[in-house]
Amino acid sequence: MKKIVIASLILICSIAQAQNFQGMAVYESKTSTAEFTKGFSGNKDMTPEMQKQIEERMRKMFEKTFVLNFDKSASIYKEAEKLDAPGQQGGGRMMTSMMGGGGTHYKNVKEKQYIVDREFFGKEFLIKDSLPKYEWKMEGESKQIGIYTCFKATAVVKANESDFRNFRFKNREKKEAEAKNAEKTEVAKDSTKTSKTNFTKDWEMPKENTITAWYCPEIPVNQGPENYWGLPGLILEVSDGKTIILCSKIVLNSKDKVEIKPVAKGKEVSQNEYNDIIKKKMEEMQEMNSGPGGGNRMQFRMGR
Repeated sequence: MKKIVIASLILICSIAQAQNFQGMAVYESKTSTAEFTKGFSGNKDMTPEMQKQIEERMRKMFEKTFVLNFDKSASIYKEAEKLDAPGQQGGGRMMTSMMGGGGTHYKNVKEKQYIVDREFFGKEFLIKDSLPKYEWKMEGESKQIGIYTCFKATAVVKANESDFRNFRFKNREKKEAEAKNAEKTEVAKDSTKTSKTNFTKDWEMPKENTITAWYCPEIPVNQGPENYWGLPGLILEVSDGKTIILCSKIVLNSKDKVEIKPVAKGKEVSQNEYNDIIKKKMEEMQEMNSGPGGGNRMQFRMGR
């Protein structure tokens, strides 16, 4: 049995060292929606049926399939194409845009650069920047993912301010207690009615996240999904506490080759510049939400 395993490992390594080596990995991404659905709790204008429908739509929206095509130095990570479900063409696409979805994520680990095209509120951007440097800590743990033996590594990273999946609702318990006390008087109820629909005021971005990755030395490429890289083997699973990305399929050296190159469409910006654009839009949304009409006005303004 040991001879078979060693022979398989040698074969995989020799394939990876081939001049025209290329691989493909399919990943399933799931994001917990608990933090987002908290924003709807306590809203008296929303029935339990309406809240349940929103939670179900958000759950489906955050369950995505991605394909990573990679060679020894570069990769392309892109959502698998699928037909829109009924009713998803409007709000669904808008939410996908807010969550940084769509587009093509190109990484070049040799040049230590990434290029991502993003559509945000109808505008196309091309984010070009240096790959983040992860201070990976090897944890010494292992587990099987499919037929592959993977090893655990962790890193503490600065939270991406333009990724809405990182948002949390702040001081939720305190706010709920204040809302209950406010219901004792009619004046208090009137003054807090608008704030219950002003979800953006309750959002906050954590300063950092702890990343847990499982990499496979049997596939000796310095690659992974999204912006993850820097381990001595392909990353087959990665989690930041809210979003987990798990590899479900791997194909090495298929006869069908994919051209691995970045897209070139959109307004070129750095990651920090793109983050500033997101912040300004969020501030604009918060201002609209704090005025008369609140959440209803936000929907029309967002589509501009």
